[in-house]
Amino acid sequence: MTASNTLGAAAALKELPGWHAVPGREAIGRRYEFADFNAAFGFMCRVALEAEKSDHHPEWTNVYNRVDVILSSHDVQGVTERDIRLAQFMDRAAVAGIRS
Repeated sequence: MTASNTLGAAAALKELPGWHAVPGREAIGRRYEFADFNAAFGFMCRVALEAEKSDHHPEWTNVYNRVDVILSSHDVQGVTERDIRLAQFMDRAAVAGIRS
């Protein structure tokens, strides 16, 4: 699957409350905090399945109950509709287990 046209981080952020522009990059990011490691890992598993299905993979790190995510479409070096769709999926997937 190829990425759609580059929208840019600023345009994407209008649709994504809680997300921020990543300094020095054409990318968006968000931190999710969960009740514990199990909830954070469960979130990552749900997102990993969706990411694989859409062939669009996040940059992320996990430390205990925290998952930090960066999204950018590397093939066009910017933020696209694919990033927005994955970010929206992540927000929905996080609702049940999110702490803050």
